[in-house]
Amino acid sequence: MSKLKIGIIISSTRATRFGEIPAKWILDKANERPEIEAEIVDLREFDLPFFDEVASNAWAPSQNANAVKWQKKISEFDGYIFVTAEYNRAITGALKNAIDQAYTNWNQKAFGAIGYGSVGGARAVENLRTIGVELQMVSTRSAVHIAGADFMSVHPGFGGTKSLADIEASIGNSAKDMLDQLTWWGNAAKAARAAA
Repeated sequence: MSKLKIGIIISSTRATRFGEIPAKWILDKANERPEIEAEIVDLREFDLPFFDEVASNAWAPSQNANAVKWQKKISEFDGYIFVTAEYNRAITGALKNAIDQAYTNWNQKAFGAIGYGSVGGARAVENLRTIGVELQMVSTRSAVHIAGADFMSVHPGFGGTKSLADIEASIGNSAKDMLDQLTWWGNAAKAARAAA
């Protein structure tokens, strides 16, 4: 079977975002695996409007050119890793809006997540999993959670000076488990889509 194409989606568009750091870290880990071809997908590059279509693209074609460009991009992938901050116990508004700009493009694909924040983005990752159910996606059991003192030690905005490699003992096994599961579910979903 050909390599799984995995999109690593950065959830925040803020100028001071942290998400690029874990996105680049997991990109390297994913691309070390011979069965994965991963790339970063940055929401900043799509200039998505607030969702304002007649309906989801499950029911009517989208009219906004940037939404269509986004849909085409995410359709390229067999699965995703969402790198998500936690805003008020949920995913970022930018990510929710981006997810809502498509429907059919997400269907029957696998995803994992990296959450970060004081509790490791745990509530955002769980929020993402409930959204994934509606999108007919399958989530990995394992996720990476960058939390507490580890988070503060790697976030430049909080004076952190360490790299993610410095906290590998805390997050490395979770990353391995997530990538193992994403590979299994990604291949299962890919085979099922091909057979349908």
